[in-house]
Parts: sequence; C-alpha cells; structure tokens
Amino acid sequence: MPGKKVVITGMGAVTPLGLDVESTWKALCAGTSGVAPITKFDASAFPVRFAAEVKNFDPSLYMDRKLVRRFDGYMHFAYAATAEAMKMAGLDRDAVTAYGPERCGMIIGSGIGGMQSFFEESEAYIRGGHKKVSPFFIPAMIPNMASGMLAIDYNLQAVNFSVSTACATATHSFFTALRLIRAGDADIIVCGGAEGGVNIMSLAGFAAEKAISTRNDEPQKASRPFDRDRDGFVLGEGAGILVLETEESAKKRGAKIIAELAGAGTSCDAYHMTAPRPDGQGAAMAIKNALRDAGCTPESVDYVNAHGTSTPLGDRGEVLAVKSVFGDHARKLRMNSTKSMSGHLLGAAGGLEAIVCVKSIQDGYLHPTINLDNPDEGLDLDFVANSGVSCPVRTAVSNSFGFGGHNASVVIRAYQG
Repeated sequence: MPGKKVVITGMGAVTPLGLDVESTWKALCAGTSGVAPITKFDASAFPVRFAAEVKNFDPSLYMDRKLVRRFDGYMHFAYAATAEAMKMAGLDRDAVTAYGPERCGMIIGSGIGGMQSFFEESEAYIRGGHKKVSPFFIPAMIPNMASGMLAIDYNLQAVNFSVSTACATATHSFFTALRLIRAGDADIIVCGGAEGGVNIMSLAGFAAEKAISTRNDEPQKASRPFDRDRDGFVLGEGAGILVLETEESAKKRGAKIIAELAGAGTSCDAYHMTAPRPDGQGAAMAIKNALRDAGCTPESVDYVNAHGTSTPLGDRGEVLAVKSVFGDHARKLRMNSTKSMSGHLLGAAGGLEAIVCVKSIQDGYLHPTINLDNPDEGLDLDFVANSGVSCPVRTAVSNSFGFGGHNASVVIRAYQG
C-alpha cells in the first residue's frame, strides 16, 4: 500500500498523430489513423511498406543543430516530449535549481535505443573502416543517453538511469519512479519512454519475425486490435513523458495537479522469448499487483487502456487476463486500444497510453478502437469499437507487455486534494 501520494503535474508527447499532447488526443478522439506508407527510406523491397511515422517534426526546435546531428531520433523525440511535460509542470532549469536539483531526477528509457545510429555507423565502417565511425556513435546509440543529456539540460541531480523492457519500457519507468519517490529518493522524477522505431533494421527484424501486419494495400486498416482479421502490429515511434512528484512538492511549488499515479505492478511470464503466456496469467498478475498497490478494488476501475497490439496471441491473452482479474465487472468496463491509431510506439507506447488515461479522466471521453469490424471469438468485451464515447472515468488502468515476458500495469486516478 502506498505511503506518499504521487501525482502527475506534466505530460508531453510526440506521436504519429501529433507533435504534442493536445493534437495527439484530438486525433485519437476523431478516430484518425497515423499509419501510412513509409517515407523515411525506400521500403519497396520489404514485405511491409508502411508504418506509423512521426510527421513534420523539426528537432532543431528543441536542441542546437549540432546536437541534432549527433543524437539519434529517439533522443530527438525525448527532448521534445520532455520540453512539453516540463513546461506543463512549471519546471525549467532555474525552477529545478531553486527547488533543489538533488531532489529531482529522471528515468527515460527506450526499448531499442539508437538503432538508426547503429545502422548508419555500421554503413560508414563498411565503406571506410574504423576511421569513418563517428566519435558520437556510442553516445547516440545507447538507450540511457536521452535521460543523461536531459538531466544535464535541466540540472536533475537525483536518480538518473534508463529502463529497457521492450514494449513495457515506459510503464516500467513509471513503476520505478513511483517507488523511488515513495522511498524518498527524489521528490520529482521526469519519466517515460522514447523510440525512433521506424528505421530499416527495425522494420527488417520485425518483418523477419512475422510480428507486423502485411496489409500493404490498406495501411490505415492494418492495426486492428481484437478483430478476427488482425495479422500483427504496426511499427511506430515517438515519445511519452510524465512528470511525477509527491503531492507535497507539487503544492509547495504551486503546480497544477492533473491526476494521481495511484499504483503500479509488474510480473514476468517466464514463458517464451516473444510470445505471451496463452492463459494471460502473467498479465493478470501485473494488473492485480497494480490494483493492490493502489489500494483499489477491481470494481472501482472504469476503464482499461489495453496493450492491444493487434497480434493474434497478445490480444487474446490480454482479454483473458482482464476477465481473470475483473470477473463479472469485466463486462462493465470499457477497454480500448490506442495502438489501433498510433501504431506500436514500442518502448514509448506505455508513455502515450498513460497520457491517454489522464486525458480520458480529464475529458470524460474514451477514444475509439478503430478497425474493429468483426470481433474475434471470445474477444467479447466493450472495446469502444469504431466510435468514441462520453464516459465518466475516475480510475483507469494502463497495460504494457514486452518481449521477454515483461508485464507492467499502472493505475491512474482522478486527483482528490
């Protein structure tokens, strides 16, 4: 059970649907798909030629042009989303310094880190040997560098590291930050995930694994969670960042509290490298642990933001998990998949989806799960199919599950001062 109340005071997002929280949320509520043919490279020879790319993004708005060249795309997205979250929270370098930088930290992770940088520098080596490899190669590639560099920019001197648990990365970052704040290691932690996922090697790897949809003739209909015709997820990219802090620190700073991160839970499938447990019990354990940590009953939950990747095994296992945890209440819940429109942001997915939970609480509205035309047998919950719905939300659960059997869930609650 929690001690200190941990609240959310800032949110930032860069997604295939928009370059900030509000534009992303507006697109989600409108049922807009961010999936389209790939423009970043020539994908004509690939079995999959579409993805959910971040569009019209200029990283030089958030960092010096020299750093743009030195940093990987995942870091660009992290910088932009962090800038938005910090502004919303009323924090800049001066504010952090005034509050006490030794009480402020950062945990921003990435599922795969600087994959594009690795590819480009490998090409440079093949062309010209080791002298052609950039001295910035390693810093650009490693998945902790976004957290490290942003901590320098904002003077965050408390906890600082990255989490990397594939598609559960951002949610595990929230889990870790929540516990560190409760333990007294920091008052404020900026946390989440960032991913430059749309690149040649990621697409080639996921295509070889046959994990992603091949619906090249209808890319906007390719991500179809819980539908009987789903054939894999859609590769995406972006960042989702939260500012978490104690209720006391938020009040001390005069910050606007937008929601409470009430609890978090994790588990491990201990089953398979990439496939989830068919019975969903690993996922169910993470949800149960999050509810227990938040001190709330299953019946108090109004809404679940599903991991909902549009994979045959993953969607079925998650529905079984929700039915196991919530029992009869599962049929009273509403449950949607942000990935039906955003694609799969990999290590950043849980960041975006936690933000969606906060916006759903704020606006009393649930975005649709698009492309759900024919629900698969046994996938028979209320998935907010194809049309959004007004719905009072006080307590929401967000699920994230990653390769390696990593499961994480968070409980986000309307703030009561």
